[in-house]
Amino acid sequence: MRRLTFLLRPQWLALYVVVIAFAYLCFTVLAPWQLGKNTKTSRENAQIAASLDADPVPLTTLLPHQDSAAPDQQWKRVTATGRYLNDAQVLARLRVIDGDPAFEVLVPFAVDGGPTVLVDRGYVKPVQGTAVPPFDAAPTGTVTITARLRDAEGVPAGKAPFRDAGVQQVYSINPDQISALTGVPLAGSYLQLVDGQPGGLGAVPLPRLDAGPFLSYGIQWIAFGIIAPIGVGYFVYAEVKARRQEKAAAAPVTPEDKLADRYGRRR
Repeated sequence: MRRLTFLLRPQWLALYVVVIAFAYLCFTVLAPWQLGKNTKTSRENAQIAASLDADPVPLTTLLPHQDSAAPDQQWKRVTATGRYLNDAQVLARLRVIDGDPAFEVLVPFAVDGGPTVLVDRGYVKPVQGTAVPPFDAAPTGTVTITARLRDAEGVPAGKAPFRDAGVQQVYSINPDQISALTGVPLAGSYLQLVDGQPGGLGAVPLPRLDAGPFLSYGIQWIAFGIIAPIGVGYFVYAEVKARRQEKAAAAPVTPEDKLADRYGRRR
């Protein structure tokens, strides 16, 4: 056992700690992170595919009251009759449409006999770098719209809403945050207009039905978590083997060894 005491030296102990920490992160953080993204993407793809052939349904069947949200119904097409509240308009900045920067125009919509819901009218492209371009206001009268139901986006840390040139801007489409900014109570989900609707601007395209590389990345992190301890075991084995060979090479040659060597050569 004394021959293995070198495995308790500081550099070896540090290696064990690093490998254990790395494997722990692989199994508890990195792999679940990628597999979770794969699950979310697969769920959204299934919802989008199911919505393509389904007929629109009245919004009030999915969002019956002001505090409603419908996370299991995302991307489903809905219809709603009501009016836009243009005084509470907000722009979502730093959006990307077909690879180009854009603003998405968000306006609360008071549904007749239902909740007030945030509506994404569509996108406009910035001018002169990042300036907000001119665009038409939404209709002021009662209109009927068809849109897709969307889940609220998370609020990014460190990116507070701000007002520029009289326009309120945010970094994500989050009805709770926008409700606090505008003072208009909003349902938990929001609507994204399909093409050709009253008040619509550039229609935001649907995401591509692509699962992405998340599943393979998750499997790779699991594999890394398994390989790392195996690699340490191989290094230990190689070091022990090398030390044995060095010890054997350094051992003194006895007369018996010389006789055996000479006898062997004669044969």
